Amino acid sequence: MSSTHVPPVEAPTDPQELAQAVGTVMYAGDAASQGLDMKVEEMAPGYARLSMRVRPDMLNGHKTCHGGFIFALADSAFAFSCNSRNVSTVASGCTIDYLAPGFEGDLLTAVAQERSLAGRTGVYDVTVTNQDGRNVALFRGRSYRIKGQIVGTPAEA
Repeated sequence: MSSTHVPPVEAPTDPQELAQAVGTVMYAGDAASQGLDMKVEEMAPGYARLSMRVRPDMLNGHKTCHGGFIFALADSAFAFSCNSRNVSTVASGCTIDYLAPGFEGDLLTAVAQERSLAGRTGVYDVTVTNQDGRNVALFRGRSYRIKGQIVGTPAEA
């Protein structure tokens, strides 16, 4: 049995550098996002931008991108965004509205933005667009902070 080992990384003090380090460490251990050939394009505190090219094996019976793959891209952007402050965070719920189809070869981009963060809970909006800037989907995720962090050693450890 093998597992992916991500070496420890010192946590930067600058919020932008920290968000980028979180993105690097998370992606290194994220087999799902890697398996779908997602790319982390940009990270900032409360923000993430990921992209994914629609492959032939992502098409449904209508020859359009299966909604599950669009959801996966939006969900990954949400995950990177809500963990960008280096506090381990999980989804407590989410919704998606599909606005337009994605087609084979389309480059889909998901931009996740923090709308609210109070205590342990947050709300994030994700817009998925194609290479022409057309809105493909709107996703809203609700997050819940749990114990732990992504980068560095926890203070209480």
